[in-house]
Amino acid sequence: MIESIFNFLSELLYQNFLFAIISSLLWGILSILLSPCHLSSIPLIVGFLSSQGQISTKKSFILALNFAVGILLTIAIIGGITLSLGRLMGDIGALGNYIVAFVFFTFGLYLLDVIRLPWDSASIGKTKFKGNFAAFVLGLIFGIGLGPCTFAFMAPVLGLVFEISQTNLILSIGLLFAFALGHCMVIVMAGTLSKKVSDYLRWTENSNATKYLKRICGALVLLGGFYLIFITI
Repeated sequence: MIESIFNFLSELLYQNFLFAIISSLLWGILSILLSPCHLSSIPLIVGFLSSQGQISTKKSFILALNFAVGILLTIAIIGGITLSLGRLMGDIGALGNYIVAFVFFTFGLYLLDVIRLPWDSASIGKTKFKGNFAAFVLGLIFGIGLGPCTFAFMAPVLGLVFEISQTNLILSIGLLFAFALGHCMVIVMAGTLSKKVSDYLRWTENSNATKYLKRICGALVLLGGFYLIFITI
């Protein structure tokens, strides 16, 4: 079933302009939904937002957007560096995967309140690491681990971009933008909807429900770290 979807989207890329853009957008969405590495970004942003105190849905949306943009920026940097070194785009090697798994473990343990990070306050469930810049930095750091997974899903799009970049620059840019939009869309929607749910249930920064949510999210991020080690061994 999944293979059929991939084949369909790959064929759609080589149709007209509109279909190619739609295909790239869907590839971006699937890069989150079908990747264990990327799925761990959702509990991370949900856990982060749950520790931000009383914020509006609009603020939640902006924070999630900053987080997603941070991830994309790091992925772009990793792709550029690895490509310039003659390696497969996003391939950071086995040692890199272990370092990335360490990053996942660090954030997972942080959300579980097992460790405190430099920005953390003394109180469990609270953090001084707040605001747009904090969300952006969190995305930058977390994005280190997502390069290999992202480029695996992005390969069909990148293949077409490299093929037509000299003859159709507008479509090349459109394809990359559509993929990035789809990639960010899932993370931003997950963060915004989590805020809607917490408002509906009247969860606060200090409520037990919020603490439990953070810890569940932490456990899921830890699983992402274990997955990285599993595929590297």
